[in-house]
Amino acid sequence: MSKDVGAAFEAHALVFLQRQRLRLVARNVACRGGEIDLVMRERDGSLVFVEVRARAQRHYGGAAASIGWQKRQRIVRAARHYLATRVSDAPACRFDVVAFEAGRLVWLRDAFRADEV
Repeated sequence: MSKDVGAAFEAHALVFLQRQRLRLVARNVACRGGEIDLVMRERDGSLVFVEVRARAQRHYGGAAASIGWQKRQRIVRAARHYLATRVSDAPACRFDVVAFEAGRLVWLRDAFRADEV
């Protein structure tokens, strides 16, 4: 998938999440060994680290299933780096996935936990 197509899916996910009353904090946060597509803030103040995935077809389990153990590890590593370098107090956090499955948006809240990787 090209960067332009990926950016379009991220933009669509961002609009969706903002309609769910989450507020954008940062986009494409990268550190050595990991990246987070979107960092959002929930109304209760918790941070939400969002991975956006898209697949045209559901082969091999689809978009959500494509986030394997190694990918989750890289997301958690980037989240820890983000918290250590940009946040003074440690808020509650969760990891969500916004998956586009054959054009349909699926929001998986609390898709995985940092202590699982």
